[in-house]
Amino acid sequence: MKLLRRLKPLLVGCILFPSSLLLAQTNTGSEPKKLTLEQCLAYALQQRPVVRQSLIDEAIGEREIKANLSGWFPQIAASFGGTHNLKLQQQPFGDQVLTLGRKYTSNVLVEATQNLFNRDLLLASKAAQYQRTQLDQNTVNNKINTVVDVSKAFYDVLLTEEQLRILDENLARQEKQYNDARSRYEVGLVDKTDYQRAAITLANIRSDRKRAQEGVKAKYAYLKQLLGYPIEENLSLAYDYNLMQQDVSVDTTTMVNFANRVELQQLETQRQLTQLNTQYYKWSFIPTVSAYINYNWLYFNNEFSDLYNQSFPTSAVGLQVSLPVFQGGRRFQNIKLAQLQEERLELDVEDTRKAINTEYQTALANYKSDYNDWITIRDNVQLAQEVYDVIRLQYDEGIKPYVDLIVAETDLRTTQLNYYNSLFNLLSSKLDYQRAIGTIDVN
Repeated sequence: MKLLRRLKPLLVGCILFPSSLLLAQTNTGSEPKKLTLEQCLAYALQQRPVVRQSLIDEAIGEREIKANLSGWFPQIAASFGGTHNLKLQQQPFGDQVLTLGRKYTSNVLVEATQNLFNRDLLLASKAAQYQRTQLDQNTVNNKINTVVDVSKAFYDVLLTEEQLRILDENLARQEKQYNDARSRYEVGLVDKTDYQRAAITLANIRSDRKRAQEGVKAKYAYLKQLLGYPIEENLSLAYDYNLMQQDVSVDTTTMVNFANRVELQQLETQRQLTQLNTQYYKWSFIPTVSAYINYNWLYFNNEFSDLYNQSFPTSAVGLQVSLPVFQGGRRFQNIKLAQLQEERLELDVEDTRKAINTEYQTALANYKSDYNDWITIRDNVQLAQEVYDVIRLQYDEGIKPYVDLIVAETDLRTTQLNYYNSLFNLLSSKLDYQRAIGTIDVN
């Protein structure tokens, strides 16, 4: 019994230890991972579904190209046939009627064909490099959009969290002001309108805080969607506002380089494919040429059991040339159609260049405006803080009425929220400007 009492703590510890370990592991696993913007972008460029789909499309396209080019290799086919002639052909020769053929016939044919000129294969050969380029450009375009979308969503989450922080500070300050105003009313220093105004302001701040709390959840969910992040895992962001503020500047003297825009690169690739398509229809006036060789085992017999006792093989090698002579003008119409498609694509290129220039001018104007707003509001925050501190002291001394303190409090909160709004808008404008001039890095 003494031994059992001594072992009891040890047994309890052994029983509880696995549970404690499991609980610790669960808590560790539930801790949100803190990701910087760079880590978010690296994760999204690997895991976002649209990027992964683009990479799969590249693999699919490569398989399709190889399948189309396989026609240049020798094509070998084998066939087998068997016939039971129920009624054999008869042919009169003079006074005699001869029966032709055998009751049972069969053959085994092996034939190899080599294409020498085929416009479909020629088109596939010349278009292969442009198809690969097109698929790669589509991936690059999706990655550029991913960088911009994820960055904006990242900033949007930070904006909402910072709004929540400011509202928390204002809530704590307003609760203190409410309690002070009520205490002053209870001792008869002021009338009840002061604490009633404080109650109204306090309720408004709580409402704004609740809205921000719910909004940040939705914005985290949207960021997870863009990242391709597991929805069951928690996510937290790591950031440094000082570094963000230092990163708002960009060289606004840089002119747009149309060659760097992937949209024009895609149109250029499409134009090369369209030109090949026109050439393809012109090749329709050139004959299709192929070589072949075959070997055919023939079997004849009136008895099925003896059908394959003896074969009568034949073999041939030859060249086949095929050219449609007249198709009702189809080839000519196809050529004109392809040429019109080229002209239409030229208009698309010109229109896209103009659209890119408009995008560049708009992004540049927005960035300059947002930068000026950010500088102005940044200075206003300091001024609003100073005004609030002075009016707070004057209110405590009984110099200023409570309504002036409410106005100062509201101005301070508004300028603080506007500051982070302006910072978010500035960072977003910078991204739009970088995309417009074609400098978004996706490597």
